[in-house]
Amino acid sequence: MGNDILQLKPQEVWRHFYSLTRIPRPSGHEDAVREFIASFGRNLGLKTMVDSVGNVIIRKPAAPGMENRKGVILQAHLDMVPQKNSGTEHDFYNDPIDIFVDGEWVRARGTTLGADNGIGVAAIMAVLESGPIRHGPLEALFTSNEESGMTGAFGLKPGMLQGKILINLDSEQEGELSIGCAGGLNATMTFRYSDKPVPDGYIGLRIAVTGLKGGHSGVDIHRGRGNANKIMNRLLYEGYSRHGMLLSSIDGGSLRNAIPREATAVVAVSARQSERFLEDTYGLAAKIKQEFSAADPDLDIVAVSVGVPDRVIEERVAVSLLNTLCACPDGVMRMSNEMEGLVETSNNLAVVKSGEGAMTVECLLRSSVDSAREELENMIRSIFHPAGAVCLFDGAYPGWKPNPDSPVLKSMKETYTKMFGKLPEIRAIHAGLECGIIGATYPGFDMISFGPTITFPHSPDEKVSSSSVLRFWDFLVEVLSEISEE
Repeated sequence: MGNDILQLKPQEVWRHFYSLTRIPRPSGHEDAVREFIASFGRNLGLKTMVDSVGNVIIRKPAAPGMENRKGVILQAHLDMVPQKNSGTEHDFYNDPIDIFVDGEWVRARGTTLGADNGIGVAAIMAVLESGPIRHGPLEALFTSNEESGMTGAFGLKPGMLQGKILINLDSEQEGELSIGCAGGLNATMTFRYSDKPVPDGYIGLRIAVTGLKGGHSGVDIHRGRGNANKIMNRLLYEGYSRHGMLLSSIDGGSLRNAIPREATAVVAVSARQSERFLEDTYGLAAKIKQEFSAADPDLDIVAVSVGVPDRVIEERVAVSLLNTLCACPDGVMRMSNEMEGLVETSNNLAVVKSGEGAMTVECLLRSSVDSAREELENMIRSIFHPAGAVCLFDGAYPGWKPNPDSPVLKSMKETYTKMFGKLPEIRAIHAGLECGIIGATYPGFDMISFGPTITFPHSPDEKVSSSSVLRFWDFLVEVLSEISEE
């Protein structure tokens, strides 16, 4: 299968990307890929450093005659989002990605592909390895743990980087130049509970919500796709209100920055009420499926008999969870007044899990306006805290304020127009990029982000356009050759 990938152009990029797919690299488990990249730099005879938070920095001298150009930092992150379809057997901590060519697209079988941000990493590797490419002084910055906290960018120390221009290769629409992004904040709400015995005369049922597209909670949040946690809560809320259903366990979503695609719950229902419970559950399921028939046509909702659970969550706390999840905002809160089509503020109700005496709800709040993000934080706190949850807000990261007068933006617009006969689209994005964090540590940087076309990132439907990778690569090479003098 790798032979198909290796025939794609540019071969130097696809060769490195294929190597990356052989190395498990979910967020927080990047030791192997970090050593791979560091060894790559050292084997090229380039100065290579690994800092205290796991970032890899590699320096390459300027090409002959280019020594007086401004220094450029090429930046991408090492980790990938580990998501798979139910029924797909894959261990993200040990197994390589099963990658294949599907016409114009490169995909993975039943899992995320890791093109976010593996293509960016592979392109930087190709630049470092290349002899013919003309460029000024170069630094490659490979950051750690971007997807689950941006800890590499947060931990980057002042003085580590020497360049003046930072080019981030983590955008996902070829033909666009990104000049700004939203900031973010993690929210974690925890309910403590006691287990209670299941009353006599109750049966057990397992409810499953599957088949949703999910996606990136920044890039795809405006697409109106279903959130498995919200859908599950509608079913459970109705089941409790109408039939006194008791909740034994719940498990929905896995990552803050991925729209949850699947959720399961085990419940106990009075045997006398079970038939009506199932009728009402499937009746509501049909309505929900109709609501999402365009955005999520493969949505599936089933309820099946299982053994009677050993214990159930105490009713008072379970009801508090159902009420707060019903009230919790999810999706787009406000569109930007400054840039047409840009989401300003959103929330992703990402994870709902129970176990060991605690039910945990995790959200990712995003906004390009700090005061709007603060108001969303207050909204969520005012929902969960009065209901008895312990609320923790942490991991805040800044947005990246657009600079439409950026010199590198002007140069790259001209280069793109000259190469492709059209102007690139200039935009800010609702997703979080590391530029905002790095820019806070290095405020003098001129920054821009671009990349190939990647669709459905953070989901098993993730795929990358092979033709866009070629255009992305050709553009990157030309941009490096035209960086201005000091």
